[in-house]
Amino acid sequence: MTDLPARPVDPTDGIPPSGARRVLDVCGALLGMLCLCVPLMLIWCAVRLTSPGPGLFRQTRVGQGGRPFTMLKFRTMRTGVGGLTVTANADPRLTRLGRLLREWSLDELPQLWNVLRGDMTLVGPRPETFDLAVRYGPDVRWVFDHRPGLTGVSEVRFRDFDVLGPGETVDLVNYIERIVPARAAVDAVYLRDPSLRATVRALWDTVRHVLGFTVPPLEAAPDGTVRADGESPASGHAPDAV
Repeated sequence: MTDLPARPVDPTDGIPPSGARRVLDVCGALLGMLCLCVPLMLIWCAVRLTSPGPGLFRQTRVGQGGRPFTMLKFRTMRTGVGGLTVTANADPRLTRLGRLLREWSLDELPQLWNVLRGDMTLVGPRPETFDLAVRYGPDVRWVFDHRPGLTGVSEVRFRDFDVLGPGETVDLVNYIERIVPARAAVDAVYLRDPSLRATVRALWDTVRHVLGFTVPPLEAAPDGTVRADGESPASGHAPDAV
């Protein structure tokens, strides 16, 4: 058990993406599903054939304004096995194929359907589970106002080991007290001005990351500022509109 306090996520209308971003979402999701329809089917078949269980994993996540939605992913874990909500790359519950899918971020591709439906956007904060979201501190709950993203600045330019020391594990306390605030600070750099230009840049960084190119990490300082090597510090505090 943990002493971390839990408080329900109160639903609001939230902050939707701009009209231009929504057009990009629809066009990008449709194009992605059309171009990747064959790989998507092959991955689904591979998941079904390599471990017992469904090809897709469905889970309720925190959407825009803290409202629930059903998120889709390719299943990467064995069915019927309990464990921590926080999943690390070395989690023994992961299947061999699941580790590969996570390494290349291929397990996230079914979320193109969530983007098309308007549950998610192409670039935004991580879609959190409710059992973890209720433990978020009041200083980071502003992320729930925004529509969660298929990818995001923190997904590409932040890693857990950026804030954890050698040998430290991603347990519940470390996740909530250290990883979540740092990730929110990195996401805030984009969410303070989620322009179309910034969105396209984040998508390009995602493509480079998936293809194995080095994308400079962003580091969150205790005072909330975020910077990369050679860059001036940027504000990592919550957007003014929240």
